[in-house]
Amino acid sequence: AAQYSKDGKSVLLVANVSDSNNAASDIIEYGSDDGLPMMFGGVHPGEGDDIYFMGGSPSTASSIYKWNLQSKGEASILACSSELSFDEDLISVPKQIEFPTTLGTAFGYYYAPKNGKYTCTTDAAPPLLVKAHGGPTACTGTSFNAGIQYWTSRGFAILDVDYGGSTGYGRDYRRRLRKSWGIVDIDDVCAGAEYLVKEGLADGDRLCIDGGSAGGYTTLGALAFRDVFKAGTSLYGIGDLTALAGDTHKFESRYLDGLVGTYPEEEDVYKERSPIESVDTLSCPILLLQGVEDK
Repeated sequence: AAQYSKDGKSVLLVANVSDSNNAASDIIEYGSDDGLPMMFGGVHPGEGDDIYFMGGSPSTASSIYKWNLQSKGEASILACSSELSFDEDLISVPKQIEFPTTLGTAFGYYYAPKNGKYTCTTDAAPPLLVKAHGGPTACTGTSFNAGIQYWTSRGFAILDVDYGGSTGYGRDYRRRLRKSWGIVDIDDVCAGAEYLVKEGLADGDRLCIDGGSAGGYTTLGALAFRDVFKAGTSLYGIGDLTALAGDTHKFESRYLDGLVGTYPEEEDVYKERSPIESVDTLSCPILLLQGVEDK
């Protein structure tokens, strides 16, 4: 058994091995329709047809699950990383959306405002907070996130964007960020916000954005190079790509060669895409949260 991501959702692959050469006679896919969480990983076979893995849901923090291949049904939680629990009328469950962008279609998760203790008294569309994940070649998730539910329970809508370059949508989508970090990701977070405004799901005059690390870079870039958002927060974001190229850790020492260009040969590209070089174009409130450690 193994797991992979398909269209932003986790899929369990089970191979039946029936000959002496250990060749798979058939491979079966299982997903959320079979009782599995929308996102999970760390699959480990147990005794018989039991399978164990880690996962979560919008109302459940990261947990260890058990699922039976024969009986199927809802996966059972064996242990949870948090003892917190919330009423269902307080939890906003995301809807996966697709929206048009520069290179075709991009993806994200839309969380509508939700709080059962209050009733909206206006027909106006809600304010929107767009979130840009870190990586940048990673992806967002749908397990319980207090940083999302805090805002949705207070009247904000959330768009958690899997911009071009994110994993989980195929090789071509993953490769969109090649030499294009600081372009494609910014295009996509802006396009997502504008799409929701067009659909009447967000107020165009109350759009804001936040992100951490690489997502902080996308946030700063969107505020410096575009005129879509009214405010933003960068959590330990990257403002200077040349500084990152010269001071990153060994594991990612040549990571930027594929995302931006070779350094220092293409230093002009690094400077062109560094928000710190365009502070004169910033004209909205920004909260900068920075520390010694990038976490």
